[in-house]
Amino acid sequence: MKTRITEMLGIRHPIVQGGMQWVGRAELTSAVSNAGGLGILTALTQPSPQALAEEIRRCREMTDQPFGVNLTILPTIKPVPYEEYLDVVIQSGVKIVETAGRNPEPYLPALKAAGIRVVHKCTSIRHALKAEKIGCDIVSVDGFECAGHPGEDDVTNLILLPLAARRLKIPFLASGGFGDGRGLAAALAMGADGINMGTRFMATREAPVHDQVKQQMVDASELDTALIFRTLRNTSRVFRNSVAQQVLEIEEREGETEFADLAPLVKGEKGRELYETGDMERGVWSAGMVIGLIDDIPSCDELVGRIVDEARLIIQERLPAMLD
Repeated sequence: MKTRITEMLGIRHPIVQGGMQWVGRAELTSAVSNAGGLGILTALTQPSPQALAEEIRRCREMTDQPFGVNLTILPTIKPVPYEEYLDVVIQSGVKIVETAGRNPEPYLPALKAAGIRVVHKCTSIRHALKAEKIGCDIVSVDGFECAGHPGEDDVTNLILLPLAARRLKIPFLASGGFGDGRGLAAALAMGADGINMGTRFMATREAPVHDQVKQQMVDASELDTALIFRTLRNTSRVFRNSVAQQVLEIEEREGETEFADLAPLVKGEKGRELYETGDMERGVWSAGMVIGLIDDIPSCDELVGRIVDEARLIIQERLPAMLD
């Protein structure tokens, strides 16, 4: 399949594996890239810039295909040396960076000077237009269905994607709710140049998460996610387990919610331990509504090939058959 995304990024299929904390490691990233999509390492999964340099080296040993690095820029209790992480990416020769969170404009001059393509994740059209204006090469348009932070507008991709197609000049990815060939065909029909998948790639054989986590995703339905941090206007979509339920109960109390009341439940280290041990009640973990479409745990190569084949069948046979 050929789109503006495949041509710009040098990949065979218009399928991108978005950055995921604790999950975007060399094993998964290289597998997606070897399957013809774009794998993305998550910079802040690594404890230091030096560790990121080593992870990039490991990924290069596993694939000779393009891959990128995600850098999510968010307020943190402990300062993060973002510039040092970016210096590692630039010096490593990686040519694709996915940014998320805060405006990446301060970092664009250095990235552009190094010939790096920048993909910025946005949850609204106004943010996508801003990303285009400041010089991002691609935007990833995240609908309300997505895992992690869907923004505060609660607009689904059925509306966001046609709006993006009308108003953006740069290529864009559809993100949130995608996990099969129907989704890819629909995204292309609505004007996107490809899809970005996170949750679906977690349920693959190469994903570095415990088998019990993967099986939970297979067993779950589209109703098994929860929106936490709504009272803080920092909404996050996570899997609905007992810990997420405790967070919701605290947020439902009268009066203002204090993050300090939630912090012991939602520490990032607990999410990492959940992925490593398979203890499904250890902490909160991001999951999109697409879990309702997950019913197996294939290899990345099998998954990407299946999605492309399904989309091609729809585009070549089902839709033309409807025309007079």
